[in-house]
Amino acid sequence: MKSFGPKPWILPQPVLIIGTFDKNGKPNAMNAAWGGQWDMKEIIISLGSHATTDNLKENEDFTVAFATVETMTASDYVGIVSGRNTPEKMQKTGWTVENAPNVNAPVFKEFPMTLECRVKEKIDESETGYYLVAEIVNILCDEKYLAEDGNPDVAQMDLITYDPVHHTYIQLGKTVGKAFSDGKQLKK
Repeated sequence: MKSFGPKPWILPQPVLIIGTFDKNGKPNAMNAAWGGQWDMKEIIISLGSHATTDNLKENEDFTVAFATVETMTASDYVGIVSGRNTPEKMQKTGWTVENAPNVNAPVFKEFPMTLECRVKEKIDESETGYYLVAEIVNILCDEKYLAEDGNPDVAQMDLITYDPVHHTYIQLGKTVGKAFSDGKQLKK
């Protein structure tokens, strides 16, 4: 095996779109790749210093949406353009913004699923950023992405993952097995 040393190569990496309001109620979004489930009802995201972190000082509510093939270009855009320097950033995305029902944060209607979140803890906070631990207050899912059982059907969402090795986005594929079930074959 070839050795590469330590790299940020945990795979797959979600493409998370963090939605916040600034102190005047203006929506902002950023792209964050380094995040994941922290506990049953909590997530963690590594954040540098951004307009988003400025906004979270004023209001601890935010949303997290999962980028898709359809939203990929605008999702990449909000990751490479700062809301601090580009006031028209959100208009260029073309996203439809509405207020989240349970937190004081924007929901971008073009995304199939959105987590409504509230800051629980900021770990190792400094001028360069912090690790954000947040409570999941609620999950919203566009009804066209619900399965027959009434739950979100992730396979229909055309979610993308970030490839940190080649700096590309990859569309997640088809369902290939059943978790907590397929391994039972080896228990026999």
